[in-house]
Amino acid sequence: MTQTTAAPLAPSVVEALARYDTPTICNAMEIVAPERRLIGFTTKPLVCPFPELPPMVGYARTVTIRSVVQSGLPAAEQAKRRIAYYEYVGTGFGPRIAVIQDIDGPDIGYGAFWGEVQSNVHKALGCLGVVTDGSVRDVPQWAPGFQALAGSIGPSHAWVHAESFGGEVRVAGMTVRSDDLIHADRHGAIVIPIEIAARLPEACELCGRREAPILEIARSADFSLEKLKEALKRSAEIH
Repeated sequence: MTQTTAAPLAPSVVEALARYDTPTICNAMEIVAPERRLIGFTTKPLVCPFPELPPMVGYARTVTIRSVVQSGLPAAEQAKRRIAYYEYVGTGFGPRIAVIQDIDGPDIGYGAFWGEVQSNVHKALGCLGVVTDGSVRDVPQWAPGFQALAGSIGPSHAWVHAESFGGEVRVAGMTVRSDDLIHADRHGAIVIPIEIAARLPEACELCGRREAPILEIARSADFSLEKLKEALKRSAEIH
């Protein structure tokens, strides 16, 4: 799909962020924005059917879904709403990540919005993957390379439909607004404030340098508590 507006970040920044896993991004966030240490990331476990896929970084397309009740809209209006939804997902700056909240309460995940069809359609629309607390299905037929973090895996789509899109959603403890920058991999997802995004790669490298002396001695055949103490001191002096 053609981008309709300029992205807030240079593609090089997005590419740089994608070189690190999500836990490392979380570590870097603690350095760059310590006030966000307890917010902005998923805090509940999600299923990742494709753990081998690399981290994805993209701008959020937010949606709420329901599946235990039918849409109250007439068929023609439902079709119109579906097209409007796809236009929302497939336009704007990219790359994009679908972030979908299932609002069925105790029946969350009852019906899967995501499967063979939606994964392929969303991939074609410019999405890298989905983060949802709802369910997914058709795992073997899933669009190749399209990442998924989901609340569960299930067999049926029931009466699933998009209830709303473009608003604020909350998925697995993470609050997301449309166009928020999302970093996600098999571990979970985090919202990256645009204004600090360019500083995170350097902070990721700093985290790696601080961990190196500790890991070196921990993996060494001549490990000792005294050497660990020395490594911890060296790590603390790295800035």
